[in-house]
Amino acid sequence: MRMLPAIILVFAFAAAGLVYLAGRVHPRLRDVLAVLSSLVLVGVIGYGHGKWDQLICVPDFLGVELSLRLNSLGWFFAVYIALINAGSIVFSLSYMKGKERLNFYYSMMLLVNAGMLGVVLSGDFLSFYIFWETMSWSTYLLISYKRGPALHAGMKYIVMSLVGSCAMLVGILSLHGHYGTLEIAQLGGLLAGASAGYIVFLLLTMGIAFGIKFAILPLHTWMPDAHSEAVSPFSAVLSGVLVRMGMYGFLLIMYSLVGVKTILELGRGAWDFHLLFSWLGALTIVIPTFIALLQDDAKRLLACHGIGQGGDLILGMAFGTSPGVAGGIFHTINHGSYIALLFLVVGAVEYRTGGVRDLNRLGGLMQRMPVAFLGCLVGIMGLIGIPLTNGFVSKWLIYKTLITEGRPFLAFMAFVGTWGTILSVYKLLHNMFLGQLPQEYSRVEKSPLSMQIPILFLCFVIFLFGILPGIPLRAIQGVQREMGFAPLELTLWGLASDVGALNMLNICVALVTAFAVVFLVMRVGPKGRRVAQDDSYAAGAYVPVDRYHHSVEFYNPLYRMISPYLKDRVDEFYYWIADRASGLFDIVRRMYTGYAGTYVLYIVAFLAFLILVQLVWQVW
Repeated sequence: MRMLPAIILVFAFAAAGLVYLAGRVHPRLRDVLAVLSSLVLVGVIGYGHGKWDQLICVPDFLGVELSLRLNSLGWFFAVYIALINAGSIVFSLSYMKGKERLNFYYSMMLLVNAGMLGVVLSGDFLSFYIFWETMSWSTYLLISYKRGPALHAGMKYIVMSLVGSCAMLVGILSLHGHYGTLEIAQLGGLLAGASAGYIVFLLLTMGIAFGIKFAILPLHTWMPDAHSEAVSPFSAVLSGVLVRMGMYGFLLIMYSLVGVKTILELGRGAWDFHLLFSWLGALTIVIPTFIALLQDDAKRLLACHGIGQGGDLILGMAFGTSPGVAGGIFHTINHGSYIALLFLVVGAVEYRTGGVRDLNRLGGLMQRMPVAFLGCLVGIMGLIGIPLTNGFVSKWLIYKTLITEGRPFLAFMAFVGTWGTILSVYKLLHNMFLGQLPQEYSRVEKSPLSMQIPILFLCFVIFLFGILPGIPLRAIQGVQREMGFAPLELTLWGLASDVGALNMLNICVALVTAFAVVFLVMRVGPKGRRVAQDDSYAAGAYVPVDRYHHSVEFYNPLYRMISPYLKDRVDEFYYWIADRASGLFDIVRRMYTGYAGTYVLYIVAFLAFLILVQLVWQVW
């Protein structure tokens, strides 16, 4: 169906407006319409698989054709966007109940969704830019939804986004000036003859925009603040999907536009582009991951991991090999599933504890919120990359690429990042759900059904794609073919290869057997006995009833040692620029006095300057 991309976008944008109007009629109608429209989008996009085509929507808009296209890459990201957004909207039914401006909230959630779908379905760079800005501004409005400190976080995000948008616009105007077209399919062939310098220019201008959205170091500073202030259902969309629009942008510019061969030949020695890019990815893994270790706010901890996991995606994508790019793309949806799941879990805990996110004030909630505990456990298993989860498969592909490409130190940095992840997410799980239950939470109820459904669905996806990775990898293989990569030898259970085959069926059988043995040993062993909650000891010391677990502030000694060195120099540099710019703008503002005589003086002075320049020019 040639009209399918247009149908998807018209429906997505119309849903955003209709949901707002429905809320003016009745809140229940708004909620039902928001959920149904998001689920219908999933079905319509899923139906579009294999129906690849391009549609010219506006033949002449400022001298440029506006077009939409549906291809493997766009479809893959569109399904991923629609699924996470639908789950977040279902979760919002309970989480947002009773809050103000809900018509605005649901409308903006659907508008963000429409903007992201527009980005991945664009057939030309002008349409791409328009939808990119739609996505960015609606994101700003949702980050700022709670007002107060959220306005500062939203302003920080939108200022950085505008810098990226300006850089992207420079690249787009340059493409139009050089080639007279902005159609992505045509530019892919035309850029084959471009000079290396021009390719680097495009990668820099576009890369700034994609890097800011991707929250790659050193363009990451907006993300922790945004997550701290955004409502949790939107945090799931923000970190799970919207940030990964930067990944889509990098794939588009590097491999769909510039091409694999050109990227791999760009630069020499230490200035090899893909090597520099991979080192940037390695630093993005290690630094934010260990900063996460010292966070007590659950959402800031997850935001740091959202930045760190982006480094894994870059490592997979940078080397331009079939396993690496497959691992990077697969890790994109995997990260979206488990980071969205973890943000929803934190949102469920917030909802039942009255907004508490401080890990030093929680504990023991496993017995009161079992589904949320299961979601947290499965989510951190995926984040770490435990076998049988989807994160294991994509990380295996990335690590295999690093080792076979002869980059053991980069592989070591990726492993170090994984160890840092284990340390910090154990803190997340333990301090929320294990240990002793504080008295104030002794009557906490389990999360509502509308929260449990998205949590359980994402748990299912994590295990489904972990045990049967051939399902998503076959779709990814179609994306790779379009980009010019050799196809992988896939099976339903994994990857067949001469150098390191992966068979998740064998791993699954081995683990199930091991668990069965452990279970039998425990069954025939001595029986446990229940004890009172405060009947426990820590290093021989009695733990009083109001002390819920002994690992509160466990990393404080480490924090005291390294806190003097933990200043975010990048953020400080941005604030320094902002302060200087504010001073300059204040000086400029003072020039506008409002008195006509002052402006006449400026004109006379300017004319005198021109006369002086003319005299000097004549003498010269």
